[in-house]
Amino acid sequence: MAESVSTETAEAPFLTARWGVLQAIRNRAFGLTVSILSILVIAGVAAGIHAKMVGSLEAYGASREIPWGILISTYVFFVVTSTGLCLVSSIGHVFGVKALMPIAKRSVFLAVATIVAGFFVIFFEIENPFRMAIYNVISPNLTSNIWWMGTLYGAYMVFMAIEFLLLVKGKYRIATIVGFLGVVAGVAAHSNLGAVFGMLDGREFWYGPFMPIYFITSAMMSGAAAIMLFTWLAYKVNGKKIEPETARALEVTTKVGILLIAVILFFTAWKFIIGFAGGESKIMALESLLTGPYAFNFWVLEVGVGMVIPLLLYLKSRGKNLSLMALASAMMMFGIFFMRYDLVVVGQIVPLQHELSVNEYPGLLSYTPSVHEILIVLGGIAMVGLAFLLGEKAFGGHVSEAHEGGEH
Repeated sequence: MAESVSTETAEAPFLTARWGVLQAIRNRAFGLTVSILSILVIAGVAAGIHAKMVGSLEAYGASREIPWGILISTYVFFVVTSTGLCLVSSIGHVFGVKALMPIAKRSVFLAVATIVAGFFVIFFEIENPFRMAIYNVISPNLTSNIWWMGTLYGAYMVFMAIEFLLLVKGKYRIATIVGFLGVVAGVAAHSNLGAVFGMLDGREFWYGPFMPIYFITSAMMSGAAAIMLFTWLAYKVNGKKIEPETARALEVTTKVGILLIAVILFFTAWKFIIGFAGGESKIMALESLLTGPYAFNFWVLEVGVGMVIPLLLYLKSRGKNLSLMALASAMMMFGIFFMRYDLVVVGQIVPLQHELSVNEYPGLLSYTPSVHEILIVLGGIAMVGLAFLLGEKAFGGHVSEAHEGGEH
């Protein structure tokens, strides 16, 4: 009898999801926000389809010289955030740190939402995504980092989706196992993404063993910021007062965020120290960040808005001032977006063969995102926002029970 009641309780979110969403949309402010986000998603889809029709060379700002633009950097931003959400939340429900268990369900849901948004953006960046998916299966290239990236991220998304469904249904023991598999797939996929950049010896700005380690560490930093921001937003959207257990989880997450910001600042400093001992191409790329055309992005957006100011706000909040923590997290997410953009674009602005005195181009190359690219990016961001809002209503605020006693 108790098992029957527990099963009904576990499945209640599925039975009431439709009504929760419909009732929420009837709220004027909520409905307006959902409508705006939906329009942005539709605009992104329309821009992507039109780009497929006219050709990417016509629709996008990317070129033969700079083939990877804002769509690639936005894809990196989303998958980095997804992996970070997975890793930080797994400390609780996978590895048993009870203080972080209250944020598990929402974090896993957001990990799925952000990886889907990443696939949404990369779908419109790839010339023929359907052919890529087919040949990924029927003609695998085990020596290709790109093949491994698609395969591992696909497996990661499946594991995270199954884990979320198991958490909702209260099957915590199985969810822990699947969550562990998701962590393994996520770390493998994300370190491999770093290797996609780090093994390109023709691009000295990226080349080296630094990239896979940097990607994993910065992913956790992104995940900590996303957890704090979206948890604060969730309680505002649901009109509820935050529970002591969740407040404690955010306090612990703040401490994790402080540590990771310090680590990334350390990485960043050494990237420049070691970089200036490199070749001319790498020095030119680094100088473009320090004093050149990307100096504002680096000093103001990456370092200032993305790390230093959030670090000070986190320290001032002491993990207890939720509004201050949310502001710091929003600033960090904004800065991290440009951190990914600079990483991708600055790695390509020095012309290839420059050190061989091939002077086809007189100086640094330039790249400006097109309207199509910007609309697709906004569509991806709106997709995450839309999934977050509807998910809060459909799954009752992702309320977590204690992970005790195995399955319920």
